[in-house]
Amino acid sequence: MKLRNLLIFSLLILPSAARAGEIPSAPVQIALAAEAAAQPLPEEFSGLSFEMQRVLPERDGTHYFRPDNAPLLTLFRTLGIRCLRVGGNTADRPTVPFPSTDDIDLLFAFARKAGVKVIFTLRLREGDPRRAGAIAKHIVDHYPDTIWCFAIGNEPNVFAPEYPKFFAAWQQFADVVNSPEFAPKARFAGPSSTAGKTAWTRDFAQQLAGRGRLLVATQHIYPGGNSDLVKDPAAARDLMLSREWVEGYQKFHDGFAPQVLASGTAYRLGETNSFWNGGRQDASNTFAAALWALDYLHWWAAHGANGLNFHTGDYVAKSETNTRCLYAAFWSTEHGYKAKPVAYALKAFDLVRHGRLLPVAITENSRKLNLTAYGVRADDAVYLTLINKGHAAGALAATVTLATRPGAPAETMRLLVPDGDIARTEGLTLGTGTIRENGEWDGRWIAIPPADATGRLVIDVPAASAVLVKLPPR
Repeated sequence: MKLRNLLIFSLLILPSAARAGEIPSAPVQIALAAEAAAQPLPEEFSGLSFEMQRVLPERDGTHYFRPDNAPLLTLFRTLGIRCLRVGGNTADRPTVPFPSTDDIDLLFAFARKAGVKVIFTLRLREGDPRRAGAIAKHIVDHYPDTIWCFAIGNEPNVFAPEYPKFFAAWQQFADVVNSPEFAPKARFAGPSSTAGKTAWTRDFAQQLAGRGRLLVATQHIYPGGNSDLVKDPAAARDLMLSREWVEGYQKFHDGFAPQVLASGTAYRLGETNSFWNGGRQDASNTFAAALWALDYLHWWAAHGANGLNFHTGDYVAKSETNTRCLYAAFWSTEHGYKAKPVAYALKAFDLVRHGRLLPVAITENSRKLNLTAYGVRADDAVYLTLINKGHAAGALAATVTLATRPGAPAETMRLLVPDGDIARTEGLTLGTGTIRENGEWDGRWIAIPPADATGRLVIDVPAASAVLVKLPPR
């Protein structure tokens, strides 16, 4: 990006002890584009992913997804969830019954009331194309306003190792689903392959380009890999907030996203979270996960993704069994749902995402602070998200001095945990508030002193925290 027509933001980076002025500042320059030429963020960007087994009735006959589940409906709205994907390994596990039309009706009644679009996975492994067609027809006939698209199979490279074999099976299913007998106008997502098979996503999008079938190319990724291989949770937390992970996103992105977009198709991370096999205790469920997920959402938005579906649930698939979900956005409780760190990231992102991306460039960072910055221009405001991922002993705080018009008002909202301890699993706040078990959130924006007579506005960003900044529209 050429740095023309830019607003220059000056950050003074200081150790926490320097707030009394004892330690010199280390300036960082940030440039925020004066005009947003980028695309608007898709309305369906923020999503969740659940196991298909979650659609089935519980042992007592009740359903998780049902239109009278008030706490879950409220929580979806609070977090800004606009896309609900059901799939996971249990969608293709032959030992797990596939939901009946009664189960599916409750799912879609919930989704309609929650205001979300659904990505529904049809069983490919040992599946029946005609049954898939009948299910698709039922959904399209009854819920045309709520179904977004269908996936055929979940991570099919696990049970169909050769791409040509998978694609032939996929086409057979899609032909039946799209036949005049069933759902001729149904659209699809896919191939929903694992992270090591980006070539599948690239080839899939290119082969289906221009045929009107593929709505969005979907790829799965868990940046940390297999949670069973993580021996040191402290090291895992460090990795989650490291530049190494960000470099991994870039390499992964470059393996498929440019080619998919060039084919005229959007791309989406249809299932994602920190570590697969349910996440790692004391890493995936800590404040580190909140900072990671907030940065992760913004990074993929800035790189043209259609959206992300964070895999979640009380339990998730682990190969042919299930395991406790440690990376969950929330867990079921007696009175509703307990928000976990990823939920706070989703809420923080939703507060600032309703507009057009406003490119931000860090033009100077002599102290190499591990800080990221993102901007969004909305109709009512300009939003800036600052994430200070530094957290080790001696990590630097940031005093942010930005240039705006004299007297300009501003508000901030902070994502914090006591003592800046990224290992904590409790005590998170956003805007001084918490997400309650009934799904409501009681946080708020807080006004800060306006810009001085020279247009200087000062914001501090402690280590291991994030700050949302709301500025007047321009």
